[in-house]
Amino acid sequence: MSAAKEKFATQVTSEILAAVRALAQSEGRQLQALVDEALADLIEKRKHTRPREHVMKAYHASHDRYAELYRLLAK
Repeated sequence: MSAAKEKFATQVTSEILAAVRALAQSEGRQLQALVDEALADLIEKRKHTRPREHVMKAYHASHDRYAELYRLLAK
């Protein structure tokens, strides 16, 4: 069962609207589906105030392996 939808209005630049319409058409999706996806993605990104655990593990592994190189590059 789908959640109830609510209408709202906003404004974007002509360039952004044209790009989103073209993307929707190329993917065979409705514009509202892309807007819904974009808003959900924005909310998810803003929920995380700290880096995700797997990102930090990759960072630490990289730092452990290339610490000397990073030190030299920082000079």
